[in-house]
Amino acid sequence: MGFEHLDAVQDGDIHRGWVVRRTVIDVLEPIEFGEHVTLRRWCSALSNRWCNMRVQICGSKGGLVETEGFLIHFGTESGVPARMSDRFMAPMLASTTEHRLRWNAALTDPLPTGPDIEEVPFPLRVADFDWLDHVNNAIYLSALEELLATHTDLTSGPHRTVIEYSKPLTAGEQVRVVGRRTGSTLDAWFAVADDPRAAARVTPR
Repeated sequence: MGFEHLDAVQDGDIHRGWVVRRTVIDVLEPIEFGEHVTLRRWCSALSNRWCNMRVQICGSKGGLVETEGFLIHFGTESGVPARMSDRFMAPMLASTTEHRLRWNAALTDPLPTGPDIEEVPFPLRVADFDWLDHVNNAIYLSALEELLATHTDLTSGPHRTVIEYSKPLTAGEQVRVVGRRTGSTLDAWFAVADDPRAAARVTPR
């Protein structure tokens, strides 16, 4: 849907490079197999190099999922965060009054050790990588599902998943998913050796 957005707005063709810094997914009512879904996408906050984009997914049988992603615009040639053009930002500025968005990490706990953690390996495949040679953001959700398989009580009702990406996973790396359950919260880290590359948290809503 993001690329369809780029095709529909002015200067979309020169804003093709994006990196996701955080993803928030609220499953308020699960979408059932066979439902037809309608997606709505809009900007909820922005600065001139990054933005929060919301996506609402409504199912024909009552399913409802709300998401928000913190996206950073990168120059496709420079490879560094780049200012968005005024024409490109115009429709986003019109949908929110928050025009000075700043990054604040929500998941800051260090990679844990000790007997209360669990760990699953997550081998990377060639098909997991995007055009920047980073692991595609959706793949992190697949890895998290492996950990959640033993915590189905957290996903049996409305729940929130937050994933924050700090450093990319690249080809050839040995990835392990480290989990720690505390009450009704499951925290997870995507680590290479002792270097956490991303963190996640799943909680009931």
